[in-house]
Amino acid sequence: MAYTIGGISGCHINPAITLGVFLSGRMSGKDAAMYMVFQVIGAIIAAAVLAGIVATSPGLAQGTTTGANACAAGTTNGLFVEIVLTCIFVLVVLGATAKTNGATNNFAGLAIGLSLILIHLVGIHYTGTSVNPARSIGPALFQGGQALAELWVFIVGPFVGGALAAGIWKVISLDKKEN
Repeated sequence: MAYTIGGISGCHINPAITLGVFLSGRMSGKDAAMYMVFQVIGAIIAAAVLAGIVATSPGLAQGTTTGANACAAGTTNGLFVEIVLTCIFVLVVLGATAKTNGATNNFAGLAIGLSLILIHLVGIHYTGTSVNPARSIGPALFQGGQALAELWVFIVGPFVGGALAAGIWKVISLDKKEN
C-alpha cells in the first residue's frame, strides 16, 4: 500500500504512525485528527467485510482461538509488547521516509513492509500483534467480549509507542527543520 497510495496520502493507514508523524512535525493536528477518524472508519468497514465473509463460510475462522485482540501474555505484558513493537515500527517509518534519507527513501515501502513482518513474527505469540489501533478497533466491534475488554491495550500501547518513537526521532534526526 505504501507504493499504491503513498504519493497521495503518505499511506497513513495506522493511527499510531499518524501520531508519530504529527508529533515529529510532519503534519498538522487537523490533518492528523481527520486521518485517524477515517483510518478507524476504514478498519470498521474492512472488519464488516471480513465478518460477512466468515458468516457465510465459518470454516474460514477455524483455528482462531484468541480472536481479534488477545493478550496471551496478560494485559500488562501485552501493553509493553505493543508499546515496544509500535515504537520500533514508527521509528522505521519516520527514518525510511525522512527527507534526509536521500534516494534510499524510494525503498521506504520495502523497509516498512519488512519491518512490519518481523514485528508480527515477534509479537504474534504475545498479543496477536496490532501496532495499529484502527486494526484492533474494527474487529473488536464485531467480536465483542474479550476483544472489547482488552481493546484499550491495543489503543494505548500503539499510541504510547508512536509518541515515544516521535520523541526518539526528534533526538536522533539529522534534519532538525523536520522536528
